[in-house]
Amino acid sequence: MPISIDACVAQHQGDRREQQDRVAILPHPRGGGVALAVVADGMGGHTGGVLAAQQVVHTARDNLERFSARSESARVLLESSINEAHMLIKASRFINEKDPHSTAVMLLLQPGKMSWAHCGDSRFYRFHGDSLVFRSTDHSYVGQLVVQGRVTPEQALVHPHRNILLTSLGGVEAPKIAFGEAEDLQAGDTFLLCSDGLWGYFTDQELAWVIDGASSAREASELLIDRARAMGNGDGDNISLAILKLIDAPPAISGAAGSASSLAAKAAK
Repeated sequence: MPISIDACVAQHQGDRREQQDRVAILPHPRGGGVALAVVADGMGGHTGGVLAAQQVVHTARDNLERFSARSESARVLLESSINEAHMLIKASRFINEKDPHSTAVMLLLQPGKMSWAHCGDSRFYRFHGDSLVFRSTDHSYVGQLVVQGRVTPEQALVHPHRNILLTSLGGVEAPKIAFGEAEDLQAGDTFLLCSDGLWGYFTDQELAWVIDGASSAREASELLIDRARAMGNGDGDNISLAILKLIDAPPAISGAAGSASSLAAKAAK
């Protein structure tokens, strides 16, 4: 029985001079019910951020093509993709005379299992219906204030230092990577990966309501971008997101995470 998902990637340049985010949903070239979603938010001045974000997606695609779900761990795939992209972004500064950096958030879907990793403040959400199941914790100054209970999530959205990151790809230090996975997937689960240009305008519950109330991943993406653009009031950031709604979620096949199951995905831009 295949994994059946309704999926969409979407972007908007916002009110910035260029689009420095990159987003993709990448099915495994050999099928097996495996797909990788990636969002990268590039930073580093004109063209620098673009190069960094492109490198994240390119590295993830290359590693996915070599990934064997039967014999390799999802954690190794995700963490190596982030670390390798980090090294390549660092190396590019000597060639391009830029100061490129990027965030990264990745979701690997396999039959009966999902695994995610992130670095920076691009986020991963898991919803079931209109309820939040999980949300990644930002690697940012304000994100740590929330963890420490010094500010509320609502206060964090308007905090003057909300854009200060504690780690990213391309910096002097190795990136800090958060990782997680779950094997309790159900039909009705929805996954959202997005840059801060989207989540900065919504509470977690508002995101859940919009996505659950939409008839499709594409409609949800359009609604979210439209509302973020309206709230940006002429000063909106780049927006990038990937939404994956599970229609059917068969259990993992014992001993063969990369089985003959196929991925049936409706993807739209």
